[in-house]
Amino acid sequence: MKKLVTILIFAMLIFVSNVTIAFAQEPTKPEETEIWEPKPKVVTVDSETKIPLDAIVLFDGANFDEWVTAADSTEVKWILNGDGSMTVKNKTGDIQTKRNFGNIQLHIEWRSSPENTGSNQSKSNSGIFLQNRYEVQVLDNNDNDTYVNGQVGSIYKQSIPLAKASSKTGDWNSYDIIYHKPEFDSEGNKTKSATITVLHNGVLIQDHYEIKGTTEYIGWPKNIAHGDAPIKLQDHGDNSRVSYRNIWVRAL
Repeated sequence: MKKLVTILIFAMLIFVSNVTIAFAQEPTKPEETEIWEPKPKVVTVDSETKIPLDAIVLFDGANFDEWVTAADSTEVKWILNGDGSMTVKNKTGDIQTKRNFGNIQLHIEWRSSPENTGSNQSKSNSGIFLQNRYEVQVLDNNDNDTYVNGQVGSIYKQSIPLAKASSKTGDWNSYDIIYHKPEFDSEGNKTKSATITVLHNGVLIQDHYEIKGTTEYIGWPKNIAHGDAPIKLQDHGDNSRVSYRNIWVRAL
């Protein structure tokens, strides 16, 4: 009986091995490697604005309807300009979106002020915070050195940008950001780091960087469990005069 069982098991192993080999054989027809489903969704891009039609327009210059003051959720006190942009009003506080976001594609344009004559971290300093915690630095580094993990395009105090692609002072810059949020288990432990890719004026400056945690001014990154959260723009409090325009986001 044991001999019979051994023979049957051996025969099954040969059968499974032959099936595996059959599946591993090189395809001989083009249609054998064609996949037809599922079809990607169709996304149309507006021919004039270049904004995808499935995007949420967070700021188009008309109003602050998508934003509140971060500290107390009151009306935004920043300056709404006639050219479709907004400018940080000194010491009125950060602003943030009314909506919460997780994984996103974000487009945002910003401009440093030629009137700002500060140096180091005081020359047109602002920042874009994803999930209200993770900062992509905005700063005028033209003829203005600072610590490189805090320069323009850095993930603040964490990741030095791969290149500096700034427009000249007073000209508009663009950031295109792909961000995937961190994941936490039921006990609040981080199981997967957030990742970020940033293009500055079309130049890759952050390449799928794994964010270590919150971008702290002093101290190490923190990893306290959280859910989706607002996008925040910083009032650095030193009369930065940074302006923003054409902000839109796509949920991923």
